[in-house]
Formats: sequence, structure tokens, C-alpha cells
Amino acid sequence: MTDVHSKAVRSKNMAAIKGHNTKPELSVRKALHNAGFRYRLHVASLPGKPDLVFPRYKAVIFVQGCFWHQHQCAMFHWPKSRTDWWVKKISANRAHDEAVQDKLRELGWRVLLVWECALKGKHKVPLQQLTVDISHWLRYGTSFMELPVV
Repeated sequence: MTDVHSKAVRSKNMAAIKGHNTKPELSVRKALHNAGFRYRLHVASLPGKPDLVFPRYKAVIFVQGCFWHQHQCAMFHWPKSRTDWWVKKISANRAHDEAVQDKLRELGWRVLLVWECALKGKHKVPLQQLTVDISHWLRYGTSFMELPVV
């Protein structure tokens, strides 16, 4: 199936999609700041420019969109048009994410993925509980964790 938009319109639409400072990311940042945690944002010297970097805890957090990063939840579905292109695009995103996470762990960083579905939708986790879970992970957690736990 061909695209319903011209190349220029599609390019404009795709360029408008934010990569940083998204609503889910801002809500996690605000909750953690209110809980007393201090962090750095989008540190370019680290692989993947993590959304939040906690040097004190040697930990990073990525706030991931369920669609763009192929989370296996109710919020993810394959588009019905240009399916081949989307499979290639999202699979490449997924492979890149895994490579970045592996590299960060090799460098001694702990990695937490906070999925968009934890913050909105019918299965969202209350922000207070999410903050408690992240706080506990920062202090005592393993090298890798995802929220919500699936």
C-alpha cells in the first residue's frame, strides 16, 4: 500500500515527533526530582544519550515509547500500511536499543527502561508507586530492569 501523504508532508510529520522532553519523560523527571534525586539529562558522552543519568548510582534511565521501541504490550501494534517499512524501522530501533544497553552495562552502568504504558493507558502504574519502584532500583537494583515488569 502506498503512503497517503506526499514525501514532504510525511517528512514534516516525522520531524515533528519529539525524541527528548516528551510528556512521559517529563513526568518521570518531575517525580524523581520531587523525591530528592538529582540527575543529568541526555549525556552525549554515553552510548544512546540516556534520558536520565544518575552518576552517583552509576545508573541510567530510558523512557521508551511502546510503539517506537516495540514493547510487547497492548499499546503496541503494527501499522496496517507500509508494513514492510515499519517492520524494518522498528526492528532496527530495537536492535539499536539492545546494542546501546549492552554497551552501557559493559561500561559498568545499570540500565532501567520505563515504558510509556507504565505512565498511561489502562494498565498504567500510579506515579507514586512508579517513583517508589525507581527509587528502590536506583539504590539496590540489578544491572537491568524494565517497568512495568512484564
